[in-house]
Amino acid sequence: MGCALEAGAEYGLKNIGLGARDTLRLEKGFCLYGNDIDDTTSPIEAGLGWITKFADGKEFIDRPLMERQKAEGVAHKLVGFKMIDRGIPRHGYALASPAGERLGHVTSGTMSPCLKVGFGLGYVAAEFAKPGTEIAVVIREKPVKAEVVKIPFV
Repeated sequence: MGCALEAGAEYGLKNIGLGARDTLRLEKGFCLYGNDIDDTTSPIEAGLGWITKFADGKEFIDRPLMERQKAEGVAHKLVGFKMIDRGIPRHGYALASPAGERLGHVTSGTMSPCLKVGFGLGYVAAEFAKPGTEIAVVIREKPVKAEVVKIPFV
């Protein structure tokens, strides 16, 4: 009996790890709980309003807050971005305006195997969330140009 690492070898299958899972889900713009969404963010801020149904008689935790956010908007939004200048965004890096004002942070980021460019998800001030908006990822204390883009990336 072979080990689990050999399973599927006869079909040409190879083992992959969390790095592959992370790049695949990120290229599709899928959120990872604990990175892109958690108990400090709402589905409305994360762009997941489509999964939040405000049906009559159906109550859920923080419904009044989410109804208010849906009606009035939010201060921060989760966006996708691609690097304009060379760089690889990483979880926790700061996101800034072109003028250097801190806007938020990278929640997930890496190099896209399909697009061959650094890309990621992160929260920014709502006024910087429109696709086409230039932002910066602060890498080693240096702002590196990026652009907010529509997700999914591929």
